Amino acid sequence: MITADIKIDAAFDSGNIEVVSIDGASARLRIPNDHNSEFAQWFHFRVSGAAGRELVLTFENLKDTAYPQGWPGYNACVSEDRAYWGRAASSYDPDTGNGTLTVRYTPNSDLVWFAYFAPYSMERHNDLVSEAALAKGVSYRRLGETLDGRTIDCLEMGEGETQVWLYARQHPGESMAEWWMEGALEVLTDPADVVARVLRRKCRLHVVPNCNPDGSFRGHLRTNADGVNLNREWAEPTAEKSPEVLAIRNAMDETGVDFAMDVHGDEAIANVFLAGFEGIPSWTDEHGEKMYRYQRILDRRTADFQVKNGYPKSAPGKANLTISTNQVAERFGACAMTLEMPFKDNDDWPDPDQNWSPERCKLLARECLGALVEWLEGAEG
Repeated sequence: MITADIKIDAAFDSGNIEVVSIDGASARLRIPNDHNSEFAQWFHFRVSGAAGRELVLTFENLKDTAYPQGWPGYNACVSEDRAYWGRAASSYDPDTGNGTLTVRYTPNSDLVWFAYFAPYSMERHNDLVSEAALAKGVSYRRLGETLDGRTIDCLEMGEGETQVWLYARQHPGESMAEWWMEGALEVLTDPADVVARVLRRKCRLHVVPNCNPDGSFRGHLRTNADGVNLNREWAEPTAEKSPEVLAIRNAMDETGVDFAMDVHGDEAIANVFLAGFEGIPSWTDEHGEKMYRYQRILDRRTADFQVKNGYPKSAPGKANLTISTNQVAERFGACAMTLEMPFKDNDDWPDPDQNWSPERCKLLARECLGALVEWLEGAEG
Protein backbone atom coordinates (compact mmCIF):
# COMPACT_ATOMS: atom_id res chain seq x y z
CA MET A 1 0.00 0.00 0.00
CA ILE A 2 1.41 3.39 -1.02
CA THR A 3 0.74 6.23 1.40
CA ALA A 4 0.49 9.67 -0.14
CA ASP A 5 2.89 12.38 0.87
CA ILE A 6 1.62 15.16 3.08
CA LYS A 7 1.41 18.67 1.58
CA ILE A 8 2.94 21.75 3.22
CA ASP A 9 2.21 25.35 2.23
CA ALA A 10 2.72 28.81 3.67
CA ALA A 11 1.33 31.21 1.04
CA PHE A 12 -0.83 33.16 3.48
CA ASP A 13 -0.68 35.99 6.02
CA SER A 14 2.52 35.55 8.10
CA GLY A 15 3.34 32.24 6.42
CA ASN A 16 7.03 31.30 6.30
CA ILE A 17 8.77 27.96 5.65
CA GLU A 18 11.05 26.26 3.13
CA VAL A 19 10.35 22.62 2.36
CA VAL A 20 13.54 20.65 1.75
CA SER A 21 11.90 17.25 1.26
CA ILE A 22 8.77 15.23 2.07
CA ASP A 23 8.53 11.48 2.54
CA GLY A 24 5.10 10.23 3.53
CA ALA A 25 4.23 11.96 6.81
CA SER A 26 7.80 13.15 7.43
CA ALA A 27 9.36 16.38 6.19
CA ARG A 28 12.66 18.23 6.35
CA LEU A 29 12.23 21.98 6.67
CA ARG A 30 14.26 25.17 6.88
CA ILE A 31 13.29 28.64 8.09
CA PRO A 32 13.89 31.40 5.49
CA ASN A 33 15.45 34.71 6.46
CA ASP A 34 13.48 37.93 6.72
CA HIS A 35 13.66 39.85 3.42
CA ASN A 36 17.00 41.70 3.08
CA SER A 37 18.04 40.45 6.49
CA GLU A 38 20.05 37.78 8.29
CA PHE A 39 17.28 37.26 10.86
CA ALA A 40 15.48 33.90 10.71
CA GLN A 41 13.36 32.25 13.41
CA TRP A 42 9.67 32.71 12.63
CA PHE A 43 7.78 29.90 10.92
CA HIS A 44 4.10 29.46 10.13
CA PHE A 45 2.72 26.83 7.77
CA ARG A 46 -0.03 24.28 7.36
CA VAL A 47 0.07 20.55 6.67
CA SER A 48 -2.69 18.73 4.81
CA GLY A 49 -3.38 15.04 4.22
CA ALA A 50 -2.22 13.88 7.64
CA ALA A 51 -5.31 12.79 9.58
CA GLY A 52 -4.43 10.01 12.02
CA ARG A 53 -0.80 9.87 10.89
CA GLU A 54 2.12 10.84 13.10
CA LEU A 55 3.81 13.83 11.54
CA VAL A 56 7.59 14.01 11.96
CA LEU A 57 8.76 17.50 11.00
CA THR A 58 12.49 18.18 11.23
CA PHE A 59 13.74 21.76 11.10
CA GLU A 60 17.38 21.93 9.96
CA ASN A 61 20.20 24.46 10.16
CA LEU A 62 18.93 26.04 13.35
CA LYS A 63 22.39 27.04 14.55
CA ASP A 64 22.26 29.67 11.79
CA THR A 65 18.98 31.19 12.99
CA ALA A 66 18.84 34.48 14.85
CA TYR A 67 18.60 32.96 18.33
CA PRO A 68 19.86 29.36 18.46
CA GLN A 69 19.45 29.46 22.23
CA GLY A 70 15.71 29.70 21.65
CA TRP A 71 15.41 26.07 20.50
CA PRO A 72 16.41 24.00 23.58
CA GLY A 73 13.30 23.47 25.69
CA TYR A 74 11.00 24.86 22.98
CA ASN A 75 7.82 23.13 21.75
CA ALA A 76 6.22 24.18 18.45
CA CYS A 77 2.75 25.74 18.52
CA VAL A 78 0.04 23.69 16.82
CA SER A 79 -3.66 24.14 16.05
CA GLU A 80 -6.32 22.27 14.11
CA ASP A 81 -8.99 25.00 14.34
CA ARG A 82 -6.77 28.14 14.45
CA ALA A 83 -8.55 29.18 17.64
CA TYR A 84 -6.91 27.02 20.29
CA TRP A 85 -3.13 26.77 20.09
CA GLY A 86 -1.48 23.92 21.96
CA ARG A 87 2.07 22.60 21.77
CA ALA A 88 3.49 19.69 19.85
CA ALA A 89 6.24 17.59 21.45
CA SER A 90 9.56 18.91 20.09
CA SER A 91 13.17 17.96 20.70
CA TYR A 92 16.31 19.90 19.82
CA ASP A 93 19.54 18.18 18.80
CA PRO A 94 22.54 20.52 18.42
CA ASP A 95 24.72 17.76 16.96
CA THR A 96 22.81 16.90 13.78
CA GLY A 97 21.89 18.92 10.70
CA ASN A 98 23.65 22.03 12.05
CA GLY A 99 21.09 21.98 14.83
CA THR A 100 17.72 20.28 14.33
CA LEU A 101 14.32 20.52 15.98
CA THR A 102 12.12 17.44 15.50
CA VAL A 103 8.39 18.02 15.99
CA ARG A 104 6.00 15.09 16.39
CA TYR A 105 2.22 15.41 16.25
CA THR A 106 -0.72 13.24 15.20
CA PRO A 107 -3.66 15.38 13.99
CA ASN A 108 -7.29 14.33 14.11
CA SER A 109 -8.16 16.15 10.90
CA ASP A 110 -6.58 16.45 7.48
CA LEU A 111 -5.49 20.04 8.11
CA VAL A 112 -3.17 21.23 10.88
CA TRP A 113 -1.26 24.48 11.42
CA PHE A 114 2.16 25.02 12.99
CA ALA A 115 3.78 28.28 14.08
CA TYR A 116 6.63 29.62 16.18
CA PHE A 117 3.98 31.25 18.39
CA ALA A 118 0.22 31.55 17.99
CA PRO A 119 -0.14 33.91 14.98
CA TYR A 120 -1.98 37.21 15.16
CA SER A 121 -3.23 37.86 11.65
CA MET A 122 -3.72 41.22 9.97
CA GLU A 123 -7.41 40.38 9.65
CA ARG A 124 -7.66 39.91 13.40
CA HIS A 125 -5.68 43.13 13.84
CA ASN A 126 -8.18 44.99 11.64
CA ASP A 127 -11.07 43.55 13.66
CA LEU A 128 -9.37 44.56 16.91
CA VAL A 129 -8.80 48.13 15.77
CA SER A 130 -12.28 48.52 14.29
CA GLU A 131 -14.04 47.19 17.36
CA ALA A 132 -12.00 49.34 19.72
CA ALA A 133 -12.56 52.44 17.58
CA LEU A 134 -16.33 51.97 17.98
CA ALA A 135 -16.12 52.07 21.77
CA LYS A 136 -17.38 55.15 23.56
CA GLY A 137 -14.68 57.73 24.18
CA VAL A 138 -12.15 56.12 21.83
CA SER A 139 -10.75 57.99 18.84
CA TYR A 140 -8.86 56.47 15.93
CA ARG A 141 -5.71 58.06 14.52
CA ARG A 142 -3.76 57.07 11.42
CA LEU A 143 -0.16 57.78 12.37
CA GLY A 144 1.38 57.06 8.98
CA GLU A 145 2.08 54.51 6.28
CA THR A 146 4.54 51.64 5.93
CA LEU A 147 6.82 50.85 3.00
CA ASP A 148 4.23 48.36 1.68
CA GLY A 149 1.46 50.94 2.02
CA ARG A 150 -0.14 49.62 5.20
CA THR A 151 -1.51 51.90 7.90
CA ILE A 152 0.03 52.42 11.31
CA ASP A 153 -3.04 52.36 13.54
CA CYS A 154 -3.36 54.19 16.85
CA LEU A 155 -6.26 54.22 19.30
CA GLU A 156 -6.56 57.10 21.76
CA MET A 157 -8.73 57.52 24.84
CA GLY A 158 -8.87 59.19 28.23
CA GLU A 159 -9.23 62.70 29.63
CA GLY A 160 -6.27 62.85 32.00
CA GLU A 161 -2.98 64.72 31.77
CA THR A 162 -0.60 61.76 32.11
CA GLN A 163 0.51 60.75 28.62
CA VAL A 164 0.68 56.94 28.33
CA TRP A 165 2.00 55.17 25.22
CA LEU A 166 1.53 51.42 24.76
CA TYR A 167 2.95 49.90 21.57
CA ALA A 168 3.73 46.42 20.32
CA ARG A 169 5.17 44.21 17.58
CA GLN A 170 8.12 46.31 16.50
CA HIS A 171 9.43 42.78 15.98
CA PRO A 172 6.58 41.18 14.03
CA GLY A 173 7.34 37.55 14.86
CA GLU A 174 6.72 38.37 18.53
CA SER A 175 3.00 37.85 18.03
CA MET A 176 2.43 37.42 21.78
CA ALA A 177 2.76 41.21 21.91
CA GLU A 178 -0.45 41.74 19.95
CA TRP A 179 -2.28 39.11 21.98
CA TRP A 180 -1.27 41.27 24.97
CA MET A 181 -2.67 44.29 23.13
CA GLU A 182 -5.97 42.52 22.57
CA GLY A 183 -6.22 41.91 26.30
CA ALA A 184 -5.29 45.52 27.06
CA LEU A 185 -7.86 46.97 24.67
CA GLU A 186 -10.59 44.68 26.00
CA VAL A 187 -9.95 46.20 29.42
CA LEU A 188 -9.56 49.81 28.28
CA THR A 189 -12.74 49.83 26.16
CA ASP A 190 -14.96 48.15 28.78
CA PRO A 191 -17.12 50.86 30.41
CA ALA A 192 -17.76 48.61 33.42
CA ASP A 193 -14.10 47.90 34.14
CA VAL A 194 -12.84 50.01 37.04
CA VAL A 195 -9.22 49.71 35.88
CA ALA A 196 -10.21 51.30 32.59
CA ARG A 197 -12.29 53.95 34.31
CA VAL A 198 -9.41 55.02 36.54
CA LEU A 199 -6.87 55.06 33.71
CA ARG A 200 -9.14 56.96 31.36
CA ARG A 201 -9.83 59.56 34.05
CA LYS A 202 -6.17 60.07 34.94
CA CYS A 203 -4.44 59.48 31.59
CA ARG A 204 -4.48 60.16 27.90
CA LEU A 205 -3.71 56.74 26.42
CA HIS A 206 -2.19 56.14 22.99
CA VAL A 207 -2.24 52.49 21.89
CA VAL A 208 -0.41 51.18 18.80
CA PRO A 209 -1.28 47.46 18.58
CA ASN A 210 1.10 46.69 15.70
CA CYS A 211 4.11 48.88 14.87
CA ASN A 212 5.22 46.62 12.00
CA PRO A 213 2.29 45.39 9.90
CA ASP A 214 4.48 44.77 6.83
CA GLY A 215 6.79 42.40 8.70
CA SER A 216 3.80 40.72 10.30
CA PHE A 217 2.14 39.96 6.97
CA ARG A 218 5.41 38.92 5.30
CA GLY A 219 6.19 36.36 8.00
CA HIS A 220 9.26 38.13 9.34
CA LEU A 221 10.75 37.57 12.76
CA ARG A 222 12.29 40.95 13.45
CA THR A 223 12.24 43.40 10.53
CA ASN A 224 10.05 45.54 8.32
CA ALA A 225 9.55 45.24 4.55
CA ASP A 226 13.09 46.45 3.84
CA GLY A 227 14.78 44.19 6.38
CA VAL A 228 15.21 46.97 8.97
CA ASN A 229 15.05 46.21 12.70
CA LEU A 230 12.71 48.97 13.88
CA ASN A 231 13.93 48.76 17.46
CA ARG A 232 17.33 50.04 16.32
CA GLU A 233 15.92 53.08 14.51
CA TRP A 234 14.67 55.32 17.31
CA ALA A 235 17.58 57.76 17.36
CA GLU A 236 17.32 58.77 13.69
CA PRO A 237 14.30 57.18 11.95
CA THR A 238 13.82 57.94 8.25
CA ALA A 239 10.90 57.81 5.85
CA GLU A 240 13.02 55.70 3.49
CA LYS A 241 14.02 52.95 5.95
CA SER A 242 11.79 53.14 9.03
CA PRO A 243 8.63 55.19 8.40
CA GLU A 244 6.89 53.24 11.15
CA VAL A 245 9.22 54.54 13.86
CA LEU A 246 9.29 58.03 12.36
CA ALA A 247 5.50 58.23 12.47
CA ILE A 248 5.22 56.96 16.04
CA ARG A 249 8.05 59.11 17.37
CA ASN A 250 6.64 62.22 15.66
CA ALA A 251 3.28 61.56 17.32
CA MET A 252 5.04 61.18 20.68
CA ASP A 253 6.77 64.50 20.09
CA GLU A 254 3.33 66.09 19.73
CA THR A 255 1.92 64.67 22.96
CA GLY A 256 4.95 64.11 25.16
CA VAL A 257 5.35 60.82 27.04
CA ASP A 258 5.10 60.22 30.79
CA PHE A 259 4.79 56.41 30.78
CA ALA A 260 5.68 54.04 27.93
CA MET A 261 5.56 50.28 27.55
CA ASP A 262 7.02 48.59 24.46
CA VAL A 263 5.69 45.02 24.30
CA HIS A 264 7.91 42.18 23.01
CA GLY A 265 8.72 38.47 23.24
CA ASP A 266 12.03 36.79 24.04
CA GLU A 267 13.16 33.63 22.29
CA ALA A 268 15.46 32.22 24.95
CA ILE A 269 14.36 33.32 28.44
CA ALA A 270 11.43 31.27 29.73
CA ASN A 271 10.03 34.02 31.95
CA VAL A 272 8.16 37.32 31.85
CA PHE A 273 10.33 40.31 32.72
CA LEU A 274 10.89 44.04 32.19
CA ALA A 275 13.91 45.84 30.76
CA GLY A 276 14.50 49.45 31.74
CA PHE A 277 16.64 52.39 30.60
CA GLU A 278 19.75 52.11 32.71
CA GLY A 279 22.73 53.82 31.13
CA ILE A 280 20.97 56.71 29.36
CA PRO A 281 22.93 59.98 29.50
CA SER A 282 20.37 61.75 31.70
CA TRP A 283 19.97 58.83 34.15
CA THR A 284 19.22 59.69 37.77
CA ASP A 285 18.32 57.29 40.54
CA GLU A 286 15.07 59.18 41.01
CA HIS A 287 14.15 58.67 37.35
CA GLY A 288 15.09 54.99 37.45
CA GLU A 289 13.11 54.44 40.64
CA LYS A 290 9.92 55.22 38.71
CA MET A 291 10.46 52.10 36.58
CA TYR A 292 11.65 49.99 39.51
CA ARG A 293 8.55 50.91 41.51
CA TYR A 294 6.31 49.82 38.65
CA GLN A 295 8.32 46.60 38.42
CA ARG A 296 7.80 45.88 42.12
CA ILE A 297 4.05 46.49 41.82
CA LEU A 298 3.72 44.11 38.88
CA ASP A 299 5.82 41.49 40.66
CA ARG A 300 3.44 41.62 43.62
CA ARG A 301 0.30 41.51 41.47
CA THR A 302 0.96 38.42 39.33
CA ALA A 303 2.93 35.20 39.69
CA ASP A 304 3.46 35.22 35.92
CA PHE A 305 5.96 38.07 36.36
CA GLN A 306 9.38 37.89 38.01
CA VAL A 307 12.52 39.99 38.49
CA LYS A 308 15.29 37.36 38.82
CA ASN A 309 15.84 36.62 35.12
CA GLY A 310 16.18 39.23 32.39
CA TYR A 311 18.67 41.30 30.41
CA PRO A 312 21.91 42.75 31.82
CA LYS A 313 21.66 46.44 32.71
CA SER A 314 23.65 48.90 30.62
CA ALA A 315 26.64 50.55 32.29
CA PRO A 316 26.44 54.30 33.04
CA GLY A 317 26.42 56.29 29.81
CA LYS A 318 26.40 53.14 27.64
CA ALA A 319 22.69 52.81 26.81
CA ASN A 320 21.89 52.23 23.14
CA LEU A 321 19.72 55.22 22.21
CA THR A 322 18.59 53.59 18.98
CA ILE A 323 16.39 51.32 21.13
CA SER A 324 12.88 52.58 21.83
CA THR A 325 12.84 52.35 25.64
CA ASN A 326 16.16 54.15 26.00
CA GLN A 327 15.30 56.84 23.45
CA VAL A 328 11.86 57.52 24.94
CA ALA A 329 13.24 57.71 28.48
CA GLU A 330 16.01 60.09 27.36
CA ARG A 331 13.94 62.18 24.96
CA PHE A 332 10.89 62.73 27.17
CA GLY A 333 12.10 61.93 30.69
CA ALA A 334 9.48 59.18 30.60
CA CYS A 335 9.13 56.12 32.78
CA ALA A 336 9.79 53.77 29.87
CA MET A 337 10.18 50.01 29.79
CA THR A 338 10.22 46.96 27.54
CA LEU A 339 7.92 44.09 28.51
CA GLU A 340 9.22 40.67 27.44
CA MET A 341 7.14 37.47 27.31
CA PRO A 342 8.45 33.98 26.46
CA PHE A 343 8.14 31.98 23.25
CA LYS A 344 8.67 28.90 25.41
CA ASP A 345 6.83 28.21 28.66
CA ASN A 346 6.92 30.31 31.80
CA ASP A 347 9.26 28.19 33.92
CA ASP A 348 7.82 29.58 37.16
CA TRP A 349 4.31 28.35 36.33
CA PRO A 350 4.56 25.86 33.45
CA ASP A 351 1.56 24.80 31.39
CA PRO A 352 2.26 21.43 29.68
CA ASP A 353 -0.58 21.81 27.18
CA GLN A 354 0.00 25.33 25.89
CA ASN A 355 3.22 26.61 27.48
CA TRP A 356 3.05 30.42 27.25
CA SER A 357 -0.18 31.14 25.38
CA PRO A 358 -2.40 33.88 23.92
CA GLU A 359 -4.72 33.48 26.89
CA ARG A 360 -1.94 34.22 29.36
CA CYS A 361 -0.77 37.20 27.29
CA LYS A 362 -4.22 38.73 27.61
CA LEU A 363 -4.42 38.07 31.35
CA LEU A 364 -0.98 39.61 31.83
CA ALA A 365 -2.16 42.76 30.03
CA ARG A 366 -4.86 43.34 32.62
CA GLU A 367 -2.33 42.94 35.43
CA CYS A 368 -0.02 45.43 33.73
CA LEU A 369 -2.83 47.97 33.49
CA GLY A 370 -3.82 47.31 37.11
CA ALA A 371 -0.21 47.90 38.11
CA LEU A 372 -0.31 51.20 36.23
CA VAL A 373 -3.31 52.28 38.32
CA GLU A 374 -1.34 51.53 41.50
CA TRP A 375 1.73 53.27 40.10
CA LEU A 376 -0.27 56.43 39.34
CA GLU A 377 -1.92 56.42 42.76
CA GLY A 378 1.50 56.11 44.43
CA ALA A 379 2.87 59.01 42.40
CA GLU A 380 -0.06 61.17 43.51
CA GLY A 381 0.10 60.20 47.17
